[in-house]
Amino acid sequence: MLPPSNEPSATKGDETVEFAAGLTQDQLRQAQKMDAIGKLTGGVAHDFNNLLQVISGNLQLLAADVAGNPRAERRLANAMAGVNRGSKLAAQLLAFGRRQPLAPKVVNIGRFVREMDDLLRRTLGEEIEVETVIAGGLWNTLVDISNVENALLNLAINARDAMEGRGRLTIEAGNALLDSTYVSAHGDLRPGQYVMIAVTDTGTGIAPEIIDQVFEPFFTTKPEGQGTGLGLSMVYGFVKQSGGHVKIYSEPGHGTTVKLYLPRSTQSEDRIVDIENEDLRGGDETVLVVEDDDAVRDTVVSMLGDLGYRVLKARDAASALSIIESGIAIDVLFTDVVMPGSLRSPELARKAVERQPGIAVLFTSGYTENAIVHGGRLDEGVELLSKPYTRDQLARRVRHVLAEKERKVANVLAAVPGPPAARPLRVLVVEDDMLIRMSISEMLESRGHVAFEAADGKEALRLHEAQEIDVLLADVGLPGMNGVEVAARLRESQPDLPVLYATGDHTANGVQRDHRTEVIVKPYGVAGLMEAIGRIAGR
Repeated sequence: MLPPSNEPSATKGDETVEFAAGLTQDQLRQAQKMDAIGKLTGGVAHDFNNLLQVISGNLQLLAADVAGNPRAERRLANAMAGVNRGSKLAAQLLAFGRRQPLAPKVVNIGRFVREMDDLLRRTLGEEIEVETVIAGGLWNTLVDISNVENALLNLAINARDAMEGRGRLTIEAGNALLDSTYVSAHGDLRPGQYVMIAVTDTGTGIAPEIIDQVFEPFFTTKPEGQGTGLGLSMVYGFVKQSGGHVKIYSEPGHGTTVKLYLPRSTQSEDRIVDIENEDLRGGDETVLVVEDDDAVRDTVVSMLGDLGYRVLKARDAASALSIIESGIAIDVLFTDVVMPGSLRSPELARKAVERQPGIAVLFTSGYTENAIVHGGRLDEGVELLSKPYTRDQLARRVRHVLAEKERKVANVLAAVPGPPAARPLRVLVVEDDMLIRMSISEMLESRGHVAFEAADGKEALRLHEAQEIDVLLADVGLPGMNGVEVAARLRESQPDLPVLYATGDHTANGVQRDHRTEVIVKPYGVAGLMEAIGRIAGR
């Protein structure tokens, strides 16, 4: 049985003030120290991941060349094993520095703890008794579940070593309320409701003089060569980045308890998709790779080419935007997060989606520097493939973002039930005034239709080639190619395409009206727009 908590208790009068002041100064110094180390390790991990990506990618490409040569295949496998170890090391450094991109989901931790039972027993050995205790009515929490599993595995392995392979490990999950009194003694923590996970061992314990150092990277009490000293630092960084709290209690000769407090979520559980179990395959779609590191870019282009994709490449966001605006239809934008130049990757992605609404976006990075991560979490809807990654991981993630794109389109099209004639229309809106274009799209979407936007005729032709279009809604006075010319070009391949011209010119010169062609005069409202589309679309 673990002895009572070794947390300091307050005393009366002046002693209380002195105690609190000393505690605050110690906490501040410790926080500043950990933050400084975190920034250093995060920067090192970023550069390290880029190097690993080059090595890993080329080793995987080399695999096809040495197939059938057992000696070469064995050496290749050894080299890949080294890359994997380096990748885990970099991930631990990023975790401690609170710079790993978390993808939190609302989950009930109890189920995941139970599911880890077999893994823990195999890892710890038969001489260690494992007990799992899950409290009834356990709250949900918003957390990156893969990091929870890694944290529990790290804590269990540390416990096994402390027990020298024989003892009792207890994992508990329950609800906890951290009040203002507790929080005031622990600095970077907010009072409130938390889900608590406690890992307790019956090992040798930790000496009081070193307990404050156990979460620092590379600190270890194990003999040289038997540990990296990064396990607990990874746990510390992940929990802090998740808005939680870590507390360790220990007494030499009795054992140690590490408690993880993760903020409660009142939302219902999210659906968890295991991308690693998705089919491994390539495709023939077009992928634009944006990467400033020449070696990394060449390696990724080769990997995607081997998977069958048509690959375009750019060394910075500005060059990539030029390719996107050239009219070439692109299925996936695969871009590094951190690149030189005034145009940032998130802005590139936004502009790409504006110009090519059907494009899927996949980010990659070894260190995101808050470009797509805010508050330690990936922005909503952002897909990220962390460096270094394998050919298989790349293949699965590209197929995943393409499938997600198709799923979203299907959901929109299925939003309005009924027979085919009542289903949503795909409307291509061609208007050079951005505000008017956005307004028209909002009108259409408010009635359940799908809008594709183009600022000029050239972009309209490209979108029509890439997307199935039911109705063309075009301004007559477009720059370059006018609306009448755009409609004529589109009808070359789709003769029965319904066309609605939106114009401020009542005469609408050049427009030949028929049962598939109408004119609507600006300004107009939602009702007028829907009636006009209904007439030419047979609704």
